[in-house]
Amino acid sequence: MKKTSVSRRQFAKSLALAPLGLSAAAAFGQLASPSEAPNPANSGLQEKRKLKRPPNMRFSIQESDPFADPLVFTSKPSETRIQPFQMNEVVLDRGPLQQARDWSRGYMMRLANDRLLYNFRITAGLPSNATPLGGWEAPKSELRGHFVGHYLSASALLAASGDTVMKAKADSLVAGIAECQEKLGDSGYVGAYPEEFFVRLDKRENVWAPFYTLHKIMAGLFDMSNLAGNEQARDVLLKLAGWVDNWTAAKPEPHMQDILNTEYGGMNEVLYNLAAATGDDRWARTGDRFTKKIFFTPLAMRRDELKGLHVNTHVPQVIGAARRYELSSDYRFGDISRFFFETVSEARTYSTGGSGDNEHWLTRPHHLAAEMKVSSHHQECCCAYNMMKLSRHLYSWTGDPRYVEYYERNLLNHRLGAIEPVTGHTTYFLSMSPGAWKTTCTEDQSFWCCNGTALEEYAKLNDSIYYHERDSLYVNLYAASHLHWKDRGIRLKQETVFPEAGHSVLTIQSAPSTRWTMHLRIPAWTTNANVIKINGRRLEAQGSPGSYLALTRVWKAGDRVELTLPMQLTHEVLEDDPSRQAFLYGPLVLAGQFPLGQLDDKLKHAQGPDIWAAPPLRVPSLASDGARPEEWIKPVPGKALTFHAINQPEEVVFRPLNQSWGRFAVYWSVS
Repeated sequence: MKKTSVSRRQFAKSLALAPLGLSAAAAFGQLASPSEAPNPANSGLQEKRKLKRPPNMRFSIQESDPFADPLVFTSKPSETRIQPFQMNEVVLDRGPLQQARDWSRGYMMRLANDRLLYNFRITAGLPSNATPLGGWEAPKSELRGHFVGHYLSASALLAASGDTVMKAKADSLVAGIAECQEKLGDSGYVGAYPEEFFVRLDKRENVWAPFYTLHKIMAGLFDMSNLAGNEQARDVLLKLAGWVDNWTAAKPEPHMQDILNTEYGGMNEVLYNLAAATGDDRWARTGDRFTKKIFFTPLAMRRDELKGLHVNTHVPQVIGAARRYELSSDYRFGDISRFFFETVSEARTYSTGGSGDNEHWLTRPHHLAAEMKVSSHHQECCCAYNMMKLSRHLYSWTGDPRYVEYYERNLLNHRLGAIEPVTGHTTYFLSMSPGAWKTTCTEDQSFWCCNGTALEEYAKLNDSIYYHERDSLYVNLYAASHLHWKDRGIRLKQETVFPEAGHSVLTIQSAPSTRWTMHLRIPAWTTNANVIKINGRRLEAQGSPGSYLALTRVWKAGDRVELTLPMQLTHEVLEDDPSRQAFLYGPLVLAGQFPLGQLDDKLKHAQGPDIWAAPPLRVPSLASDGARPEEWIKPVPGKALTFHAINQPEEVVFRPLNQSWGRFAVYWSVS
């Protein structure tokens, strides 16, 4: 997230997501029924009538600006179809998700509170003997304080999962921020930088995103209150929100709209969340002042005018729009959220699930091959994180498994591939340039935006494995874990080594004596040869890839459901250059492996890989002769998830991108 002036451009194009048909199978005389899907519109069933009009009469319909009138917030919550479980109802067991969480938590524990609080204390005029942090948290950085907000959110997520040590550490941080707020006076403001930054913002002078940073701090306080039960965080947040209300209320709308051209993160989202938590519409009205109309209007009219926009400036705004829709049922904000996700995920997304180059959308939709050539700084990690957050909102509205497919692709490839083993250090970009490598932060001299969102990501890896509605359980991700559905008295254990193998076992540990439904996601990446067994007996039908298989029965303790989901080799092309291809095994993006070689620390720990400054590396072209990938990319015997291309001029070995810590290639020139 560079210091940048955001250009006024516009947006949108693509096809609406429609619910998929869901499959069923019979299980030994008990019903395996289709999952309930949203009903299609009835307009296609209505009789078409001819419009009679006098000759030569013409009709013209003017499309009105959906945001021409001032916003008026009215609380009218929309209905969600499906809900996530509480964080403490899902426990990770040994596997890649638990491992990533522990690496990140270890890094968090190594950061001392007095160093995290240094800038807050100095800004408030309080003494500190701590050694200040560097990078974006250095005392002269205008973004200082943002990482502390992410740290609080991550701590709250861990605390909500039962981590009492992280809760105590974060409670101490909140107390330190509260002390600074009290010292600063009665306005309610508190931050790691002075209020003077907002004076400069008001004058439209050069300043690096004070509302962006304030959002992170407010979101961290909200999460500490809402997830970790910290009442002091709630008090600090309410005073700070009052300051935001007063500051924004004094601005005429045209001036406030101009202010919104500076990055402001998810200020709308955190204020809507506060409104929902407190039942006070004041905060929703304050959130409405952060509606950037020049950005939202094209989206509401289904136009992709994203070219030239800064990705991570805008994705959080759409998350806020989704939250606004959930609180108000205002269709405009729902339309914005759905179309934005649709056009980004379908027309601007690499095989790994990320989007953007050099932090921006640089081209028209469906022009990734052209965009990829501009630099090696592809797929800012913050953007993948925030798009995954958005997909969770949209999934809850419909239960459409395609949102889970997108989430899984990002999770397995981008997010699990962005954390360095053991150290917990994380990346800024995930480059798709041939011969790229992953650059990671340092221990205490980086603190990029993506390092902050990474803390949150790896603190909540248990939040999307299972969802529920009424008497139905949805198994969305295949990850070693325990579920305790407290309201229904259901306990379940999932055992799997996925994605090393496409096999998972779900064992019922306790259940009520009534019928309920287990919906198993049959991923789009598997085949019709998938197998489901209940207590060792195979169902007669297979699940349909890209849907749910619904199993309804009176479940008993000890019941076992076994899934075998064959993983196959596939390829994906860049639409504007089909010769550029990426290869996948199941949901895993494969990367060609090359030695890291000699790279100096600057190249290892930069914000992104600069392949033109590194020792040259020649990545060969591949010859397929039109054959399917499985005919010329073969498993290496005795090495899990390792493949090699046969009948090529040079040896090429593939491994999952999330395990690639040398130099690598994802997209290949294939003839």
